[in-house]
Parts: sequence; C-alpha cells; structure tokens
Amino acid sequence: MKLAIFFGLALVSLSACQAQTKPSDKKMETNMDKKTTKVASHTSDADIPKGFMVADFGAGCFWGVEENFRTMKGVYSTAVGYEGGSTKEPTYKDVCTDATGHAEVVQVVYDPAVITYTELLNAFFKLHDPTQVNRQGPDRGTQYRSVIFYHGEDQKNEAEALKEKLNKSGDYRLPIATQVVAAQKFYRAEEYHQQYLEKRGLSQCHF
Repeated sequence: MKLAIFFGLALVSLSACQAQTKPSDKKMETNMDKKTTKVASHTSDADIPKGFMVADFGAGCFWGVEENFRTMKGVYSTAVGYEGGSTKEPTYKDVCTDATGHAEVVQVVYDPAVITYTELLNAFFKLHDPTQVNRQGPDRGTQYRSVIFYHGEDQKNEAEALKEKLNKSGDYRLPIATQVVAAQKFYRAEEYHQQYLEKRGLSQCHF
C-alpha cells in the first residue's frame, strides 16, 4: 500500500481536491475555461486507436490517480472527469457539492497488447484504500468513492473476480467497498484538472 500512503500524505500537504479550489487554481481555471463554462463531453471513439481499449476508474481525488496511470507502459492516453451521476454536463463545482452523484474518475485508453486490463486493475487497487466508503484520506463524499466502471462483460468479470480474490486474501482488515458498475456517460473535467500534478512539477510517483 506504499503508493496509497504516499498519495494520502501528498493530498494532505497539497490540500488537494477540497470542496473549494485554491486561489491560485481559480486564476488558472478562469484563464483556461473562460470560453467554456461547461465540461467537454465523452471522448469519441474516433480518438481511440484501432485495437485499443478504454477503462474507467474512480479512486478518490483524480489528480494522483491519473498521474500513475498516465506513466504506465502501454497506456496511450488518460483523462480525468466525472461519471456515474444524474446531472448533465456537471462542472467541478457541481460535483464538489456531493449532490450530482458523480465520482471523480480517470479514463484510461490503453493497448491490450502491451498492458492487460488485469494489470490496470491491480494498479487501481494498489494506489488507494478500496475499503474506505465514500472517502480517501482527507477527502470525503460520494465523489471520492472507490468504483470501477466496466466496459463490457469481460471487464466486469475480471473486476469482480479480482475483488473477490482480494477480499479472501486476508490483506485487508475491512471488506473491499469498491463498486463494480457498468460504464456511464463520462464527462471530461475542466482543462486545468488534466495532468494536474505534471503541470505543477509534482509528478514524482510512478509505478
């Protein structure tokens, strides 16, 4: 759980993903989003190379989660966004109210010939505490829930099988709370959230 501990400490020190954006981020948000107040919609299939696949993971604040997946060999692209809620075209401020039902999610486009979905699942479970319910570290709310949004029955079966295996492993004191649900509409988050840690020179932790 070393990575989970690292990011737990990092989130505390950075005050990451609090309900209110930090003053310095408000300026960046204004500059980058002044022409677009709504969040861009789901990545189109045209953006995904032939033979590549998509995986969606929610593991608390999406900044550190994205950075880890982004640097893995075989990952073509990543995007942070919101998924699993009822509000259409939610903004970050909307999601932070804990009223939209969305989770903070990282969408991963990957080459299955280089990295398998099982390897992505293993990474997902290592980089956060999957036994926590609607929280990760200092961040509390349903938007920080542990969730796997599966694309197709194969992903569903692999996710549920690994969840069951980990529950029986004895490695966790509490039951794994990770939800395994069908993928819903993914709303890409505001641009200032994309590759957030790298933009600030804080991309220090890799698999």
